[in-house]
Amino acid sequence: MIIRAIEFRDFSDCKALLDMIDDRDFIFKYKHDLESKFENMVGWFLKEKMGITSGSIPPLLDDGRRIDLLGLYIMVERDGGYRSVTVDNLWPAVAKDVGFEYQDGDFIRVIYAMYLDVLIYYYMLKSIQEKVQDKEMVEQEESSMAGNDRGRSKSADPVPEDAA
Repeated sequence: MIIRAIEFRDFSDCKALLDMIDDRDFIFKYKHDLESKFENMVGWFLKEKMGITSGSIPPLLDDGRRIDLLGLYIMVERDGGYRSVTVDNLWPAVAKDVGFEYQDGDFIRVIYAMYLDVLIYYYMLKSIQEKVQDKEMVEQEESSMAGNDRGRSKSADPVPEDAA
């Protein structure tokens, strides 16, 4: 299975996993494998890109409960992302959706900010950069094709039938 084969060597591997998570049927079908890979990805990103080595992945509470980072990511994305959830004061509802109490909303917001916010921001940045780069490549190809048409000899053009 492709999920188990993913190893995180650079951010493109993180992006590939995050792209897969956009498909809700895929998440439902492979949730257990995705949870583990998502945690691996978050750990890799925090250590390799951010230089953060403290903190457990997944985050553990004093009572031993773990916070499902994939579930937290999915709930926040479903509600419009970190900014929307914060502006609309939805953190208590997100906390409840991921198995905590409403009053744990601020705690869950902090966990999201500590573990996921920069990762998701970086993912969106890289996605936009890829789109811009793709657009520039298409524009370059179009301009080079237009330049080739201008330099083409008239003798290669078909002769109209009535001119012969």
